[in-house]
Amino acid sequence: MTARTVTVAAIQMSMSRELEPNVARVEELVREAAKRGAQVILPSELFESHYFCKTQVEDHFDLARPITGHPTVVRMQKLAAELGVVIPVSLYERSGPVLYNTVVIVDADGSVLGHYRKSHIPDGPGYQEKFYFAPGDTGFKVWDTRFGRIGVGICWDQWYPECARAMVVQGAEILLYPTAIGTEPHDPGLDSRHAWRLAMQGHSVSNVVPVVASNRVGQEDDQRFYGTSFISGLLGEIVAELDDQEEGVITATFDLDFLARRRSAWGFFRDRRPELYGALLTRDGS
Repeated sequence: MTARTVTVAAIQMSMSRELEPNVARVEELVREAAKRGAQVILPSELFESHYFCKTQVEDHFDLARPITGHPTVVRMQKLAAELGVVIPVSLYERSGPVLYNTVVIVDADGSVLGHYRKSHIPDGPGYQEKFYFAPGDTGFKVWDTRFGRIGVGICWDQWYPECARAMVVQGAEILLYPTAIGTEPHDPGLDSRHAWRLAMQGHSVSNVVPVVASNRVGQEDDQRFYGTSFISGLLGEIVAELDDQEEGVITATFDLDFLARRRSAWGFFRDRRPELYGALLTRDGS
């Protein structure tokens, strides 16, 4: 029987303030990843612009657009169909009067499979996203793409084990996290990149799935983004990574049938006791 393998890729790049150069650079790196055999290719969060959520500026609302007819989605649809690859497209979505941080899933034939709206919205120095985004209302979702069943969380979602577990319970074979994380303006001594990685490596371990994390890199005003995008294997091991300065593409190949067997062998899903997890449905455990 032929092995059911998939090659995944993460893109890491710095962003300018202008949309067109950013989208053109994403396209260039998607093409590079496809040449290296990648079939599911993940750009980072909100790649159309600088990370605009550092402060509260009403003019930034003008960056939001509806999904239908969105120029960047249309461009990525054409690219995905040309190359035969899956591209999760991160964007600032306008839906009527409501604004969301959204990923649109473009399959390898260029069709849109659906979208996910970021569930967990941070609000702190340098990351004032509650001013810009409503909490997502889609719930955690998975999609059957040409190359396997994927789940996608967005940045702050990556810290929550409930998000990862919910996607794998629904059959996700790979978890993808586009993100934008960097220095903390209020505390120059705080470097969260190692915790950021470890949290997602833990998702790999406890769900026996690969994780693909794609971050931006470089200096944007007074904030430096960490880069250090990575791909982890089923034991949480780093199988591909970029450093905190370089731009480029990383890839890794996984046997999905082997992973499914390992997932059964570890027994995490066999031994789950959801009837005991009611406290998780409350805010304070009561």
